[in-house]
Amino acid sequence: MTAEHLTADLPAPHGFFTRRGGVSTGPYASLNCSLSGQDRRESVLENRARAARATGADPALLLGLTQVHGIACVRALTPWAAGAGPSADAMVTDRPNLALGIVTADCAPVLFADADARIVAAAHAGWRGAVAGVLEATVDAMIALGATRHRIAAAIGPCIQAASYEVTADMREAVQAHDAAYLRFFTPGRDETHWQFDLSGYCAARLTQAGLHTATSLEADTMADESRFFSHRRRTLAGGGAIGHQISIIRCPI
Repeated sequence: MTAEHLTADLPAPHGFFTRRGGVSTGPYASLNCSLSGQDRRESVLENRARAARATGADPALLLGLTQVHGIACVRALTPWAAGAGPSADAMVTDRPNLALGIVTADCAPVLFADADARIVAAAHAGWRGAVAGVLEATVDAMIALGATRHRIAAAIGPCIQAASYEVTADMREAVQAHDAAYLRFFTPGRDETHWQFDLSGYCAARLTQAGLHTATSLEADTMADESRFFSHRRRTLAGGGAIGHQISIIRCPI
């Protein structure tokens, strides 16, 4: 079975994968790509291999991180073992055929490419990381490696969308403290203490402000589409339990 994925207008092999096309069962069905849960390791490794091959990558060259909702971006020079990635939320590389993977279950996976410089990057952008600057840190790391800001294209993959993402005052205040202009990504919620937040729109605006060539969003809602995506918010509303994660991958071209 093929690992189902979506693509965007990016000048490098990539895929934003759904939960379809894997071998995991139960709450992890079926393309769970997170090694940090209780799914069978053998199943997860097979799922990650299927996703890697769908982008033309050697599964042994697919890299992941220990994601911590921060802003650190690491440079990938050589492969590391599956599940042994450094604590960070973004990666950048110019090494041909290395593939960078980000796992999510509502947060925004963001893939980057500068085709001329042959430099790619991938970032995990939950609201905390996005507000703190993980996207700009990723762009800066690409530029340090030789990319040019106005040539970088970015795409924001499936994540929780505004209609599904109710937030409270602490989050709105964090965004406001960074830049009050970004309050436009909040719309009224069920009462005066709740709002709906447009995470993908916010990420796109931060990338545009950073001077990128393009910053597009697939606008697929992980919370609303249970048949295609895992969702932390959906799991929470259901009272907890096991959860899988989808993966987004970009491969550095030869």
